[in-house]
Amino acid sequence: MNELHAEKPDDSAPGEGMPADGAAPAALLASFAAALADETRAAICMTLLEGRAWTAGELARITEVAPSTISGHLARLTEAGVCVTERQGRHSYVRIADAATARLVDELASYAIPGRDAAHAVLVVTAPDPLARARTCYDHLAGRLGMAVTDAMERRELLRTEGMFELTDAGRQWCAEAGISLVHEGRRRPASSCLDWTERRRHLGGVAGARLCARALHQGWVVRPADGGRALEVTGGGERAFRALLGITPDAWS
Repeated sequence: MNELHAEKPDDSAPGEGMPADGAAPAALLASFAAALADETRAAICMTLLEGRAWTAGELARITEVAPSTISGHLARLTEAGVCVTERQGRHSYVRIADAATARLVDELASYAIPGRDAAHAVLVVTAPDPLARARTCYDHLAGRLGMAVTDAMERRELLRTEGMFELTDAGRQWCAEAGISLVHEGRRRPASSCLDWTERRRHLGGVAGARLCARALHQGWVVRPADGGRALEVTGGGERAFRALLGITPDAWS
């Protein structure tokens, strides 16, 4: 895949980009607005408002532009702070920088498009249903189950997901009450984020994610299929446990 900073978009003038440090507020605002003032970049942002992350190649296909052109547009958006990139395995993924930026872009889109009531919908690359439903990612939960856990922890203010994932004080207390030890030798963070390759969103990793997965397996909340592999099946006991711990029900991952 091309590097995101490979070249400028075809419509960029030489030297065009973000203002230097110390630029006037009006210049900063104008530059940020200019980063969005392009139909291809607007299409990229509309796609990313789905909340998922995409590769540059996928965004090139969605917006129907050449990979070399998409690289320049993504460079412009990342320089403006609209988007960020994350490395996961062999691929780099692009997403909206944070919730505040997403809200701003979403409000602009709603203002500009009368009657708009939903983000621009695009198809996600599919995976075999058992893997998409629930699986392990290294040593933590992934797929729809992993995202349901992450979303529930965020809703209950157990986990902060802006920037780096971080357990709140309530989250640490929740872990203690749920039998999830955060004691760990080494430099691994209590909570970290990991990009889910089917959901294209970030799920809970780190010590908390690993210990929750280990407890779920040990208690029989989830079991592996007879033929092995990374897919997981949530048992009846698991349904009751996830409901009691986080208020999530099977429709969140089925």
